[in-house]
Amino acid sequence: MLVLRQLAFDYPEQDYCFDMNLMAGQCLAVQGPSGAGKSTLLNLIAGFLAASSGEIGWLMDGSLIRWNSLLPWQRPVTTVFQEHNLFEHLPLWANIGMGLHPGLKLNSVQRQHIEQVLDDVGLAGMADRLPGALSGGQRQRVALARAWLRQKPLLLLDEPFTGLDVHTREQMWAGVKRQCAAGVAVLLVSHDSEDLDALADKRLRLEKGMLVAS
Repeated sequence: MLVLRQLAFDYPEQDYCFDMNLMAGQCLAVQGPSGAGKSTLLNLIAGFLAASSGEIGWLMDGSLIRWNSLLPWQRPVTTVFQEHNLFEHLPLWANIGMGLHPGLKLNSVQRQHIEQVLDDVGLAGMADRLPGALSGGQRQRVALARAWLRQKPLLLLDEPFTGLDVHTREQMWAGVKRQCAAGVAVLLVSHDSEDLDALADKRLRLEKGMLVAS
């Protein structure tokens, strides 16, 4: 279970203090207007921002494994950003494979898994294409495929379905549900009520720098 205890970050115009629990297999949705602190929350969890105080970690067997001093790549977290974050010079199979091995030393089973996850997101047969040949919605599906294949305990989704048509969004919802069924904890940030209705087990809202029940 992900635990945030008085996790604080101070901006000149706003102080933030986050308290929340997110259980394995649960999808928690966080809502709030632009500038409310949703990106700050995700960046603190992922390790891209350092908290000024408080605790963050994973509760296991009654003990909190603290993440405060862990660098982003040391945390058992995968993040899907709005900007896709694909490597433009690498084909799709390599973009996804980077999530399995940074040096792309992949075995035959891993290559098969890449082909399968591309099929799962509706991009079968496109493994050798470059990101520049894809639409924005297709690029986002590649980012989701990479996140699913990494199989980390915590998945952070920042407006992950922007630009996807209704049918594709339903496919992606099914993929997120499979992650939860496998025990992955999912933190979803989305403005879209349909995303929240389809996926959220629990909802919180950011108000005045704090998380409150929604």
